[in-house]
Amino acid sequence: MTGGERRDVKIPVEDRLFSLVLALLATETGLLKAEILSTVRGYAERYDPHGGNANLERQFERDKDEVRELGIPLETVESPDRPGDNQALRYRIPKGQYDLPDAVRFTPDELALLALAGEVWRGASLSEDSRRALTKIRGLGIEPREPVIGYAPRLRVRDAAFEPLRTALDRRQRVRFAYLKPGETAPRERRVDPYAVVLHEGRWHLHGRDVDADGLRTFLLSRIIGRVEVVAGATFEPPAEGVQDRILAELDELRLSNVADLAVTAGSDAEVRLGKRAVLGDEDAGVIRLHFTDVAVFADELAAYGPEVRVLGPADLRDAVRDRLRMVAEAHAAGPNADARPNAYGTPSAPRTEGSR
Repeated sequence: MTGGERRDVKIPVEDRLFSLVLALLATETGLLKAEILSTVRGYAERYDPHGGNANLERQFERDKDEVRELGIPLETVESPDRPGDNQALRYRIPKGQYDLPDAVRFTPDELALLALAGEVWRGASLSEDSRRALTKIRGLGIEPREPVIGYAPRLRVRDAAFEPLRTALDRRQRVRFAYLKPGETAPRERRVDPYAVVLHEGRWHLHGRDVDADGLRTFLLSRIIGRVEVVAGATFEPPAEGVQDRILAELDELRLSNVADLAVTAGSDAEVRLGKRAVLGDEDAGVIRLHFTDVAVFADELAAYGPEVRVLGPADLRDAVRDRLRMVAEAHAAGPNADARPNAYGTPSAPRTEGSR
């Protein structure tokens, strides 16, 4: 196919990576870059045998890095006749190193469920992770049972900051963003070296080093205002392994240290929903006890129940809920034309994390 005859064929990224993995698994001696670009699906459709493949070569270099990030052992083999010649390099994936351990085996049905889980997140803010997972699943060489795949739902993660933060984390890039801290009326810019993005109690948190404060902080992604931007030229050394486990343990410790006693109306929606999370309860008195991580976030939730919930303690949570209910009452009293959108994070809350202080 000549340059003038090439068609603009759109091949999904996961299909191109999957085809590349299969091609490199199928060769023992390895493939030259030119052989890959001219024969592998995803490259061959745009390959020009007369030259002008610079963009395609850059795409291949990026794909190589992504395949390795998947944990796939892509090797570069130098030609003994042409040492140091990059054009003579061969690429391969040693099949013995990529096979699953003997103790790990997936049935076709299990592969179908894994693929279904990956499909659920396609097009969402976790699409990068799901795409990588699907490529790795398909590269195992086990065909899933197909009928179930057509029924995958689509889920979206609400926090727009998730994807740029995860990308910056993978690349060890410093980021900047506007952050609305509880108790403040306007967001402030933060410059952060992102160490981990974790999910705790259904909410995404960023843990990293706040450059200006020169200390570790944890931020709620839902409090990031506007775009997350990369700080040009600023990178950082990765933290010690286990940072995700450590921050999740700290968040759990924070949650267990915060205890709320609530009086809930019998038979109400609040009693049903909050009662499922209660650690203690007095059914006759209509009082339940819950743990919580963030005063501001928990106050938002409790205020939404209106008169169905009364906070007995702690005092800062009670005041935070009262403030929210007062703002709602004032907004209604001001009439429908009043601009009365309250600051959802306008009260102080639990110490230690930027997501909750």
